Amino acid sequence: MKYLEPIKITKGDFLKNAGIVGMYHMFHVLKARKGEDFWIDEEEQVLCISREFALNADWTDMYFKAFVEIYGSMCTYQEIINRIEKCKGIIEKGDGIEKNSSIKDDLKYITDKMLSSSYKSGFANIRDKIENPEVYENLKSKKINVKMESDEILKRLSELEDFLEQPLCRETFCMKSVIYNYINRFWNGKSFLLRANAAKDMREMFEKDFSKPLKDYLQKSHEKSKEYCIECNTLIDSKEKISIAFMNDMADDLSRKRSAFWNCKVDAYICPLCAYLYALVPLGFRLVGNKFVFQNIDCSLKALIDSNKMGTVVLEENAKHIGEKYATWVARTLNTVFKLKIRELNNIPVILRGTNEKDRYTFNILHKDILNILKDKKIMEYLEKLSEHPNVKIKNDFLNVYESSIENLISYNNQYRLINRLIKASIETESILSRAVLVFKIQVRTFMIVQDEGGNKKMNVWSMRNSGYELRKAILAAKGVVSDECIRGTIYRLTNALSVGNTERFMDVIIRLYTSSRLDVPNGFVDMLQDRDKFNQYGYAFVLGLKGSHHVSKEENENG
Repeated sequence: MKYLEPIKITKGDFLKNAGIVGMYHMFHVLKARKGEDFWIDEEEQVLCISREFALNADWTDMYFKAFVEIYGSMCTYQEIINRIEKCKGIIEKGDGIEKNSSIKDDLKYITDKMLSSSYKSGFANIRDKIENPEVYENLKSKKINVKMESDEILKRLSELEDFLEQPLCRETFCMKSVIYNYINRFWNGKSFLLRANAAKDMREMFEKDFSKPLKDYLQKSHEKSKEYCIECNTLIDSKEKISIAFMNDMADDLSRKRSAFWNCKVDAYICPLCAYLYALVPLGFRLVGNKFVFQNIDCSLKALIDSNKMGTVVLEENAKHIGEKYATWVARTLNTVFKLKIRELNNIPVILRGTNEKDRYTFNILHKDILNILKDKKIMEYLEKLSEHPNVKIKNDFLNVYESSIENLISYNNQYRLINRLIKASIETESILSRAVLVFKIQVRTFMIVQDEGGNKKMNVWSMRNSGYELRKAILAAKGVVSDECIRGTIYRLTNALSVGNTERFMDVIIRLYTSSRLDVPNGFVDMLQDRDKFNQYGYAFVLGLKGSHHVSKEENENG
């Protein structure tokens, strides 16, 4: 059998790189054979695809199945299924429809979404390919509502659920949501996203515009071709070239606007392989909250893929995890990056795109100094401890301390506002104090790294904390109590003075405290009066001790 040279895909700009990551995710999700069907050539730094695999693969089927698998749990389709199950559960328990106020809204949601224009057009394309199409037709003619008998509602919902769980129904209705909520944020005006094709079969449109041109391109020799792909620089025929204008914010319609090119001759065309890669860009980005995010670490292909593998392909995640904040995503992906032990990693470009139609690409840079802090062994240790129990309840709100501390680090903000809030909260909830201590350790360690590069500069912050603790013991012993209720007001006043940088108010409270005790005022208070950094470091260390934090270790004494 004649050996067929593998297809080699090289890194490019951030969109092509996102497409490479998306293709890798697609192969992974569909269980293509790594090492046989596809692999990474570490020496050449290319993604290799077996030519035999590529020529025999159903590229349309792979594309649709990957998007449904990865984005399916976030689609309207899944919400419809969830609400059907919820309503059925209520009826089957016999609680009574009239006693449940939500069931009316749920039934309305189900019928409204099922009868939306996109779902109607999707159904029209598959009507003759599925079982029991009359279920959908019945829904159009007679909507399900609370005025019906419970048995009828249950029967209709069960029929609708069985109808929706057909593979072709799931794919069609999921893809309608995916196309108009995710894919069209990256590309538009082509294939199933061309307005004229809205009511046509999605698979047929994608096959015509992406998959067939790709297969034809891979099968053909281009020795006599005269034009080049602007992305990968491979030869293409004039009939194969594809305008890059379908990618959002990349170019105008090249058939109409030629003035940007020399002599009005358009030469910004790509090959069918790069066009397919661009179509996969939405799989390379991850949806984090209300933004799509991508880390363009292109020092190596493995680093690029690994740093984004926690992206959209985290199949075991529950849908609620998709809404995690940007800071958490940064923390998770950076942990992956640091484990790669990349020698030269100066900056990490992070590309973001909002979920609204009018949003455009924005670019963030995680600079070397931030990376040095985040990959510090002790910083990582403290963050890891925070991640184990990240949430604290403060009155009626929940605060993710882990996310907040990361956000402060990547935004070049100190942690004192967060520490202040946690100390005050610990007055009511004692367990929160341990989180305040961890955040304080992050702040101290960060300061030492920034000021002393190696972070070995000795500081008196921990002796100040011990001084606070010794004063606490003296006060409680003098009053003959165990609880610190007698000093809660004092702690509030000290934290308030720290929050506004009022040294006079702070020292006034301190002097009153020590005057009433037999302890000597620590020398650290003299040092902090002339230094704003020491005022915050020593001040918060002392207050933490006064609140009850006390632990002496070599680590703390030497390295924060």
